[in-house]
Amino acid sequence: MPSKPAPRRPTLVLLVRHGQTPTTGATLPGRARGLHLSDAGRAQAEAAATRIAALKDVAAVYASPLERTRETAKPIAAARGLKAQVDRGLLECDFGAWTGAQLKDLMKLPEWKTVQRYPSGFRFPDGESFAEMQTRIVGTLDRLVARHPGETVVAVSHADPIKAAVAQALGTHLDLFQRIVVSPCSISAVLYGSEGPAVLAANSTGDDLTRLGLS
Repeated sequence: MPSKPAPRRPTLVLLVRHGQTPTTGATLPGRARGLHLSDAGRAQAEAAATRIAALKDVAAVYASPLERTRETAKPIAAARGLKAQVDRGLLECDFGAWTGAQLKDLMKLPEWKTVQRYPSGFRFPDGESFAEMQTRIVGTLDRLVARHPGETVVAVSHADPIKAAVAQALGTHLDLFQRIVVSPCSISAVLYGSEGPAVLAANSTGDDLTRLGLS
C-alpha cells in the first residue's frame, strides 16, 4: 500500500500592521506613495521588533512595497539579523478614486454604510473589491506558508488585508470582518496547519504573545 503523505508542519504567521503615520485615522491613504511613519510609528515599530525578538526563531520577514510597511518591517528584521523582503501580495486594498480622501468626508457618503455592513458586495470606484482583496491576501499567505513549512514568518501589511486574513482564518464571513480591530503595529498570530488555521492572537499590542507559548 502506498504510504500516506506526512502531515504538513504548521507554520506560524505573525501579521503586523504598519505603525502610525501622520494621517492615521484622518485619511484613506491606500496605495499612495510617499507616506512615512511618524515618530510615534517608528517607536511602535521598535517596540514590535522587541516583542517579536523574544519569540521563537523567525525565518523571514515580508512587507508590502509601501514605505510605511517597509519602515515597520526593517527593525523587526534587523532584530533577527534578517533583511525584510517585499511582497506585493501584502499591499493595501486598492481604494481607487477614494485614495487620499478624508475619512470624515467618506463617512457622509451613502456607500459608507455598504462598506461597513455589506463589504463583500462593495468595490471601490476604479479600485479593488473587498472580496478580491481577501482572495489576494489569503493566497499570498498560503504561498508564504508553503515556502516556510514548520517555521515562523512575519508579514507586515495593512489593516484591511490583515482583518480579512484573520476573518478567513476564523471562518468568519467577510461581511463581519469590520468587527475585527487591527491597531497600528498590532500583532495577530495565525498557525496554519494541515487541519486548518488557528488564530492564536488578534490585535495584540502588549506582552501577551509570550504567555501564549509562542516563545
